[in-house]
Amino acid sequence: MNDSLEALQGEVLERIRRSNSEVEIEQLRVEVLGRKGSLTLLLRGLKDLAPEERPRAGDQLNQLRRQVEQHINERLAIVKAQAKERALKEQRIDITLPGTRWERGRIHPLTLVIDEIIDVFWAMGFEVARGPDIEDDYHNFEALNIPRDHPARDMQDTFFVSNGLLLRTHTSPVQIRTMESRKPPLQVIVPGAVYRHDDDATHSPMFHQVEGFMVDERIAFSDLKGVLTHFLRQMFSGETGVRFRPSFFPFTEPSAEIDIQCLICKGQGGGVAGQGCRVCKGTGWLEILGAGMIDPEVFRFVGYDPDKVSGFAFGMGVERIAMLKFGIDDIRQFFQNDLRFLRQFS
Repeated sequence: MNDSLEALQGEVLERIRRSNSEVEIEQLRVEVLGRKGSLTLLLRGLKDLAPEERPRAGDQLNQLRRQVEQHINERLAIVKAQAKERALKEQRIDITLPGTRWERGRIHPLTLVIDEIIDVFWAMGFEVARGPDIEDDYHNFEALNIPRDHPARDMQDTFFVSNGLLLRTHTSPVQIRTMESRKPPLQVIVPGAVYRHDDDATHSPMFHQVEGFMVDERIAFSDLKGVLTHFLRQMFSGETGVRFRPSFFPFTEPSAEIDIQCLICKGQGGGVAGQGCRVCKGTGWLEILGAGMIDPEVFRFVGYDPDKVSGFAFGMGVERIAMLKFGIDDIRQFFQNDLRFLRQFS
């Protein structure tokens, strides 16, 4: 045992002395001290010795193990110091070379438009409210006068989660949550992301809306028209054509859709090679707002007396407004993270 230990000691210490890299030292440590290392196997073999020989042999092996660990740590420190010294000698920094210019970030065009919309309504006395992206069926449909068998649900292309939960299809649920917790008068806008199963040049499965509503005594459709007309004149040129069309929404009555003259084709409906404008589909108009007087049934859901209060609500697509403002004909460009596209906005 003594002869084999001395031979092992001499061999291991010599290999440690010749090691010149962290990789060699780690490999040696595994070969000697690892689970299947030579010294580890000798320690496991103590059980095969005679009982009177085990204590002495165990002391010798443990002493050798501590000696090997000490030499490995000392050699590793030396090798690391030598590597650091070589790196400092070999690496040079030429302070006369031009530095690396940091790329300045840009605010996303959708964020720019949302901020502008908020500023316009804020100046008219509206406050901003937020709500959850994952909604329950009651706030997203039922309380907005859309019962389970209502055909309007088929228009929503909803992403369902589980147990009656879904990704909200519009920001209107925040209107319900706000009215449930507060009493009139209310002037509120709700910017946020919404989700529908739709994807083409003018639709995205995730897009942004700004919901707005006003509730008080004696609110009329003329108030709705005045607020939205002022908003559109602030967002676009005063010469841009605007039209109100009768429409239907389960949560407003009467309802209207508001179109703005397509700024991509200048209202002509034409496109490249006479194929028609991709954004307005050749009509010359683009629907960007849905609005109307809040249905009395919605007021009853939130505990308001429709004989005492009235109000209007509207919802707009942020992407469509941004497409008109910036002359973009494909909504997917907003979500492709192409820096060449994003650098155009500031």
